Amino acid sequence: MQAHYTEGSIYKHIITMSVMSAIGLLSIFVVDLVDLYFLSLLGEIEMASAIGFAGTILFFTIAISIGFMISMGALVSRSIGSKNTAAAKQFTVNILVLCFIVGSLIGFVVWFYTPELLTTMGAKGRTLELSTAYLSIIVPSLPILCIGMAATGALRSVGDAKQGMFVTLLAGILNAIFDPIFIFVLDMGIQGAAWASVLARIGMMFYAMYFVVSKHKLICSFNLNKFFSDLHEISKIAVPSILTNIATPIGNAYIMFTLANFGDSAVAGFSIVGRILPVAFCLVFAISGAVGPIIGQNHGALLYDRVRQTIAKSFVVIALYSLVISLLLFVIKDSIVRVFNAEGEAAYLIIMFCIWVAILTLFRGFLFVANASFNNLGKAQYSTVMNFGKATLGTVPFVYYGAQYYGAFGVMLFEAFGAVVFGLISSALAFSLVNRLEKRHHTKKDEGVFSHISETQHLGATSSR
Repeated sequence: MQAHYTEGSIYKHIITMSVMSAIGLLSIFVVDLVDLYFLSLLGEIEMASAIGFAGTILFFTIAISIGFMISMGALVSRSIGSKNTAAAKQFTVNILVLCFIVGSLIGFVVWFYTPELLTTMGAKGRTLELSTAYLSIIVPSLPILCIGMAATGALRSVGDAKQGMFVTLLAGILNAIFDPIFIFVLDMGIQGAAWASVLARIGMMFYAMYFVVSKHKLICSFNLNKFFSDLHEISKIAVPSILTNIATPIGNAYIMFTLANFGDSAVAGFSIVGRILPVAFCLVFAISGAVGPIIGQNHGALLYDRVRQTIAKSFVVIALYSLVISLLLFVIKDSIVRVFNAEGEAAYLIIMFCIWVAILTLFRGFLFVANASFNNLGKAQYSTVMNFGKATLGTVPFVYYGAQYYGAFGVMLFEAFGAVVFGLISSALAFSLVNRLEKRHHTKKDEGVFSHISETQHLGATSSR
């Protein structure tokens, strides 16, 4: 297996990987948005509110699968970068097995306590009933999602961005096909949307595994002893990565709790914004997963200047893309309100997001790239600290004071300000980490040369005697 990202144009690698990843993610994000649109046609404001509450818990379960995908990407790409194909295969198998075990356990716990979790966030009445029905169907499919996402990470690690894109694209297409059938034709409402998502996850898993096994042959026989021996190395990245991604839904849970005080219309508006954001800024959300393998391979090859350039150039791409998308959202803001039949507080939040909040998404992108750097440079705990910092210090006080002074809009705006602070802090820390690793590498290299010279001089002196 060749380390594709250790040579050639870094901008080309970033843009190619990001676009491929974004297309796949876009299909999923668009389907989530279409889900909300279809359900809004049923005429219940509680439906959009229920999706908002359910989405927060669903984000928690998805965070588990993203953590395993990051772990797969970091360990496999690093092994390939150091030309250790056997290690890459072993990590692939062991992470997939771990995905099934952990996904099953966590999926069961979340499924069992779904009503209690929703009630804690502030869901009640018809909203609680709808969100419980939705989650009771989709949450048990967590192990399927974990395996599919991890397999996608393996594909990207070997440089197969095309199939990595098609995996998520297929999931989106299947979901888009099944959604109207289950929601309208079979008259299953929100439960139909959940079943459509489950079938899409199954299709994604089988498609990804086919290419991991058949095309790239990135599989070896499972060995229990090797599984336990690799568990520590996998956990060093997987656990912090999972904790890192769990931080976001924890912060979102507090946001939903706060917004519940402003009524279902405010929650519905925030839910719509929450679906618009990843669709509009899909490249920002995709770039962290895209640059991970690039950073990982160059780190494995000890090419730290290329690692530094990858981070810096990713920031440039994010900034330019965010500016263009923010201008577009400003122009079409009224059309978005009309499409979702939003009124009152919901309409107000959508418009204010497009005017004031959208542009601040670029700082989220900085945080995403910095976290990808930490995960692939052996410091996954840094990403955990940064994300938990954003979910707590960067969310709770910001949201609290935003709600006090500016209501539901203040919740949304001040939460974005928290992302600005932690985006800047994490960016500085990422460059500092690369510089330290490079310095350590050069120090060891110099020590090796000095040791070799000293040994040669000693042998020369001995022979002269």
